[in-house]
Amino acid sequence: MAYLEGRDGPALSHHVALEEREQLVISGVEEVESFDESAIYLTTAQGGLEIQGEGLHIEKLSLDGGDLKVEGRVNALIYDTDGRERGGWLGRLFGR
Repeated sequence: MAYLEGRDGPALSHHVALEEREQLVISGVEEVESFDESAIYLTTAQGGLEIQGEGLHIEKLSLDGGDLKVEGRVNALIYDTDGRERGGWLGRLFGR
């Protein structure tokens, strides 16, 4: 279940800004599913997003405003394109 599911008001807008592959700012974040130094999995207003990199750490997270700031070396931003719910880390582990 997404953090903002069922709330009243307009949907969050989604923006991504990456500077020098070292600082990433994302708006429209609904939920952070899991994270470690090499990957961050989250749900945005535009669907699932995986951030791959090295030495990643979450500098700022505000689910009320939907803002996330990540520092570290960003190697890839991968959106979930199949339109299904990701099912958390167990779903990814078992390929669901």
